[in-house]
Amino acid sequence: MDKGVDDLKAALDQLRKTQGCTGKAGTMGFCLGGKLAYLMAARSSADCNVAYYGVGIEGMLGEASKITKPLLMHVAELDKFVPPEAQKKVKDGLKGNGNIAIHSYPGVDHAFARVGGQHWNAAAAQLANQRTAEFFKKNLA
Repeated sequence: MDKGVDDLKAALDQLRKTQGCTGKAGTMGFCLGGKLAYLMAARSSADCNVAYYGVGIEGMLGEASKITKPLLMHVAELDKFVPPEAQKKVKDGLKGNGNIAIHSYPGVDHAFARVGGQHWNAAAAQLANQRTAEFFKKNLA
């Protein structure tokens, strides 16, 4: 996990040097990538981060106090990989940090935003993706 975050931080630094980049950059990840986006929020200089149904975050809550830039999280309420107990632990552990917004999507399972996937849910995916687009527009403008 630590090496993955190091690689992501190096990619972020490179992206900021890319012609056409304003200098602002964020991250977005799904599943394990959602956990990595959470860790980037805690450990990197990313301007904002988005986590879709991140797994294992309940075991990383000790990093929450380091989150000083916007983090948007999408949680599938029926997620078999992040059961209700884990979701509660995450929500309780992150409440009070005004930099973090968590949206729960009732009636959907893990990977609800993956087009063509087993748990694809068009309405939930559209809402999550709209929130993500608005989040990036606001925080990277």
